[in-house]
Amino acid sequence: MNYHAIIMAGGSGTRLWPLSRGGSPKQALKLAGERTMFQNAVDRLLPLFPIDRIAVVTREEHRAILSAQMPDMPSNNFICEPEGRGTAPAIGLAAIHLRREDPDAVMAVLTADHFIANAEQFRKTLTVAFQVAAKGRLVTLGITPSSASTGFGYIKQADLLEGTGNISVFRVEKFVEKPDAENASRMFESKDYCWNSGMFIWKVERILEEFKHLMPGFYAQLLEVEKAIGTSSYNSTINRIWPEVTKETIDYGIMEKSKDVAVIPVDIGWTDIGNWSSLYDLIPHDDCGNAVRGPNIAIDTNDTLVLGNGKRLIATIGLKDMVIVDTDDAILICPKNREQEVRGIVKKLGEKQMREWL
Repeated sequence: MNYHAIIMAGGSGTRLWPLSRGGSPKQALKLAGERTMFQNAVDRLLPLFPIDRIAVVTREEHRAILSAQMPDMPSNNFICEPEGRGTAPAIGLAAIHLRREDPDAVMAVLTADHFIANAEQFRKTLTVAFQVAAKGRLVTLGITPSSASTGFGYIKQADLLEGTGNISVFRVEKFVEKPDAENASRMFESKDYCWNSGMFIWKVERILEEFKHLMPGFYAQLLEVEKAIGTSSYNSTINRIWPEVTKETIDYGIMEKSKDVAVIPVDIGWTDIGNWSSLYDLIPHDDCGNAVRGPNIAIDTNDTLVLGNGKRLIATIGLKDMVIVDTDDAILICPKNREQEVRGIVKKLGEKQMREWL
């Protein structure tokens, strides 16, 4: 079969400021080992796909840094948005490019900011997902919950459709937005829900049919861009159309409204590295619960994330549940329970025209 992978790598990672910046977004950083998040995303796919069947959706300003990290990837496999408009437009753009290349393609939509500890099980599951998607279903991978998290959307699974070995495929009953603590606890205890991972598998023609049916205005814009692919007018066409595209997520725009959606629950050691707490959970802890990178002396310090740049010693006294991130030109210090306000720092830097720190 004509299997392809699309890696979503267009985010700016503002919740991971000051490490993630405009010129070095989180997908280009070594957050989970010696390879960058983008390199890791490609590496775990190479046993399944030749590199010319792995494409990347990113922003034009990130093309150079990502291309340098994966020099063997064909330049045409970098699909660039003039600006981010949400996951639905990004996926639609990838789908029309892939349709021009291979109308019979089945595509997996994956992301560059996930850490997956069990890559082998991930690939086994992806192989099954491709087989299910080839039959015409929209397929998503759901993460078996490890806690009653309020940070993820949930997917309720219904009846079993098919299974092989330890991989089961269920019909999706509904998608649930990020819940409050009470509903998260209820769903976690029911065992009928999984976390929404944002990983999808489907036939290119099938997802474009969904765009045509559920987002007809956007689909018309896609067709105009598609006609220009491979021509001298492509850049001017997408630069004209893309700012007019309505921002939308694939979950709300398509998945929550689609019929015949299947979910495959997986336990693959998955972490969505979207904030400092997720990185804290990923880094090994010392006896006091501290996650530390770089030179550090700690006295009476507990459950704290300390990320140094290797150039300075970070010394702490009497801290608990804190985030400390040191870079060459900026330092972030905040309580863990206020890390969601880091985006506010980024916003203020823009408002004050302090763009050298963005």
